[in-house]
Amino acid sequence: MTTTIEPAQAAPDVPTVSFDADPALYKHWKLDVDGEIAYLRLDIDEAGGIVPGYELKMNSYDLGVDIELYDATQRLRFEHPGVRAVVLTSAKDRNFCAGANIRMLAQSSHPWKVNFCKFTNETRNGIEDATANSGQVYIAAVNGTAAGGGYEMALACDQILLIDDNSSAVSLPEVPLLGVLPGTGGLTRVIDKRRVRKDRADVFATKSEGARGRQAVEWKLVDEVIPKRSWDETVAERAATAAARSNRPAGAEGVPLTPLQREETADGITYRHVKAEFDREQGLVEITVLGPEGDVPDTVERVHELGAEFWPLAMTRELDDLILRLRANELELGTWVIRTQGDVEDALAFERVIEQYSGSDWLVNEIRHYFKRTLKRLDVTSRSLIALIEPGSCFAGALLELALACDRQYMLDGLMEDDEGEGQEGGPAQIVLSASNFGSFPMSNGLGRLGSRFWGDDAHVAELRQETGRRIEAAEAMEMGLVTDAPDDIDWSDEIRIMLEERASLSPDALTGMEANHRFVGPETMESRIFSRLTAWQNWIFVRPNASGPEGALRKYGTGRKADFDRKRV
Repeated sequence: MTTTIEPAQAAPDVPTVSFDADPALYKHWKLDVDGEIAYLRLDIDEAGGIVPGYELKMNSYDLGVDIELYDATQRLRFEHPGVRAVVLTSAKDRNFCAGANIRMLAQSSHPWKVNFCKFTNETRNGIEDATANSGQVYIAAVNGTAAGGGYEMALACDQILLIDDNSSAVSLPEVPLLGVLPGTGGLTRVIDKRRVRKDRADVFATKSEGARGRQAVEWKLVDEVIPKRSWDETVAERAATAAARSNRPAGAEGVPLTPLQREETADGITYRHVKAEFDREQGLVEITVLGPEGDVPDTVERVHELGAEFWPLAMTRELDDLILRLRANELELGTWVIRTQGDVEDALAFERVIEQYSGSDWLVNEIRHYFKRTLKRLDVTSRSLIALIEPGSCFAGALLELALACDRQYMLDGLMEDDEGEGQEGGPAQIVLSASNFGSFPMSNGLGRLGSRFWGDDAHVAELRQETGRRIEAAEAMEMGLVTDAPDDIDWSDEIRIMLEERASLSPDALTGMEANHRFVGPETMESRIFSRLTAWQNWIFVRPNASGPEGALRKYGTGRKADFDRKRV
């Protein structure tokens, strides 16, 4: 994060953020696929910021850059199954990446900064997930200086190669230069992933010039330093070696990720399988995930023929897009009410296809991990999540994870007397546990959502495992601890209304902290630390005067004047 900036000005109006991207229209990345090796080259368009008011100098980035990177990583997983190694590098000589653009950070609102860092973290985690679960090994070929978020991007890769040109270095200069923290996992990955000694990590994180050459290797900040004269050949050799170890299929045909079709109005967003209706007066959005319709593919070949139209993939893409759009654009819709609609047996039938083939077929495996990542995105979303389980719902197996991700679950006991028989042909609301509820879609803390719900009560989780495959109605679900409450039809409407009104009356800031604390119980992992401990401190630091006040480091950087720090420790 070393971009030179002018004094910060007032933030411009922020446009509606779209997460659509297409490699043919990338402004900042170049994606080249050569057999088993893909090259992702960062080539920033300085004038291509997602909002006006700053230039993306020195290969620095903003949200728009990361939207393209996320799109590229998704396309590599689904459209290029033959790719076994991905080289992440820069198209500019002597400048790998200067990290997040400082003027962008200085002029941005607090919510914009938080959402930017959160999405960037999720994209970095996705890179690690591709290496761990998709056989696409990412290698950072740092062919110039990598500062701040630029080095954090490299840290997400499996290997870090640094050019030895007597000037290129890796650094995390946020603390000494900006008065903030490395915002996308740098501190955590240095010690947890790279296993850098904590005293050396302390020196490194307070030394703005960073480390290069032999010291960077000795301190485990990079894996290898390569002379400039043999750079291209050695990088190619390391990529080929990584590709040879991959289990990615040879000769497989990819699945095009066709553009999503959606209808957007002031009152909501509608996709084919997901819809969201806004209630701005109440500050909530009602999200409905529609279950599958039509025949279930009976062969894996048929799954490939359907491609992006295969319901689990199509639904997950839409849900992922909706979560991102709501997080970025609808800050005052603080409560998300989540429903499903469809046939329980149809939902379970599609799940059985995933379960049958995910261990043997690359595409089915990718779909399973994509749904896992989308659920994780829901887990770390700073909104109150409420599941309503009603007649006609299909919260079964994988879709039940949507309810288990919520802060509360309400299940109607019986039928609604007023409209009995209308939309309730399947009888009372039911849920179904399946094997996928016991660890197939782990949270960031490494636990399944049932494991998190019943943390410390392994015996109860084991008992629930014996209940898989059968339909469970409201009273029994309540007894088993799977729902928060099970009102009958007489009380349902009033109970839900009062609960939502009470939620809307509480402090959004307090709710965000409370929910994040409750959702992530038990052990910490590197990923959960990045999203909890590190992010929490960074969010606090961002709003402190020492960082973003009139005399703060973010405001003064690049002006030639030092920040005026309040020296009190709080």
